[in-house]
Amino acid sequence: MSENFQKVKAYLQELELPTETEDEAEELVVVNDDERGIHNLIVDCEDPILILEQAILPIPANPGDLYKRLLEINRTLIHGAFAIDLETGTVLFRDTLRLDTLDRSELESSVNALSLAMAENAEELISFSHH
Repeated sequence: MSENFQKVKAYLQELELPTETEDEAEELVVVNDDERGIHNLIVDCEDPILILEQAILPIPANPGDLYKRLLEINRTLIHGAFAIDLETGTVLFRDTLRLDTLDRSELESSVNALSLAMAENAEELISFSHH
């Protein structure tokens, strides 16, 4: 287990983000905190970066204005962005941070950005899944 992975796990503990699963070989953990809108957030050490990724909803059959709205929301985000994964057919939140300079406040800011984005936009985003 790398130093970076140990550091990330320690930061997650300090931030009181419960680990759902952990894969030491892949240096990956999945965390949940429903109160903060965090559900199966993948935290993946891929040296030289840390990837945070959470599936939000399936891409609807007729996405309509969804893509435009995601770009508009992205403009308001402090960290990370909404993106689409065509391979899995999913809208997701994704952020990447440098591992070699990562500190707790940077990771916390990224998690808070996800939490705030979900608090402000979850209902609207979910409404797109009904199109």
